[in-house]
Amino acid sequence: MRLITVSSLVFVAALSSTAASQAKPTAEKQAKPPKAKLDSGVLAKFFQGDAPIAMTLTANIGKLRGDKKAETAPWRDATLEYTADTAHGTIPIKVKTRGIWRLNNCQFPPVRLNFPGEATKHTIFHGLDKPKLTNHCRNDDTYEQYVLQEFQLYRIYRMLTPTGHTARLVRMTYMDSANPKPLATRYAFIQEEPTAVAERLGAKQSKLKGAGPKDLEPFQSGLVGVFEYMIGNTDFAMSALHNIELYQMPNGDYIPVAYDFDFSGAVNSRYATADPRLHIRNVRERLYRGFCVPNETYPQVFALFNAKKDSIYALYRDPIGKLLKQNIVDETLEYFDDFYKVINEPRSAKMRIIDECKK
Repeated sequence: MRLITVSSLVFVAALSSTAASQAKPTAEKQAKPPKAKLDSGVLAKFFQGDAPIAMTLTANIGKLRGDKKAETAPWRDATLEYTADTAHGTIPIKVKTRGIWRLNNCQFPPVRLNFPGEATKHTIFHGLDKPKLTNHCRNDDTYEQYVLQEFQLYRIYRMLTPTGHTARLVRMTYMDSANPKPLATRYAFIQEEPTAVAERLGAKQSKLKGAGPKDLEPFQSGLVGVFEYMIGNTDFAMSALHNIELYQMPNGDYIPVAYDFDFSGAVNSRYATADPRLHIRNVRERLYRGFCVPNETYPQVFALFNAKKDSIYALYRDPIGKLLKQNIVDETLEYFDDFYKVINEPRSAKMRIIDECKK
């Protein structure tokens, strides 16, 4: 995990330069458009259901395991067999390794899938391009539970805001093309790509680093910070776009979107560590690392979390939630109980969240 501090002056200067180059010389400054409507587009068909999809990925796993540098890793031939409702088929795809920590520490590497457009035209994969597959790190039940726990956090985030990445659970069997025997069958999930999120929101993704508190839409900025606090995640940095994406809405607002939650306290994986510079004992110890927002925004954000509390907890009792072991469910909900105590006790909320925000 890297923590990078980048001056918001860089962000503002770059935005100003871009705006100046695009503006007409004689145009008068327009009033800011009204607040943009979120989630104005349509989800790809693949993400419109909840039931896990059975799949079999066949590739040269030995070669994938040897591709340790994601930047230079080649796309390798593979096939994906699937069963969804009454649909069944096999399509040719390509796969390549991705990531940093997992790529170098996991028995099974994290991969990205590449769906060719023509082959998916009449399948549930139509509209997918190169999405991430979040798969198990090691072939045992504990690491599979980590995948399911992280998937639950994507579901919670999407319940709180339509800006979050939608994800779909799959039951994946992994086959090595050099060996007829299955390597493993484990839960994994495929998540919506940034380009698809941008299209759904009618927004543009920005790769520009250096945003500060005043550069972002306050409510969505506060929501991200409070969500990361809720799940006990410190493995992000808004200004550096570390596990954060930035989208510019049609009205000009910049909205942060969080992703990658496996180092959070809510997952509490055995490999997750906290950066020593944060001076927390472990990932279960919460630390607020969100940007500061206007004081009147915090009660609005807290109200949203309170309004969604019952629905969030219900995710751990539905068919997907029941895939988690009961002791993990109990521990997770107790962990969330502590969060709700903080946001509903004014002194605690001020001390642990509002006074700790990054200015």
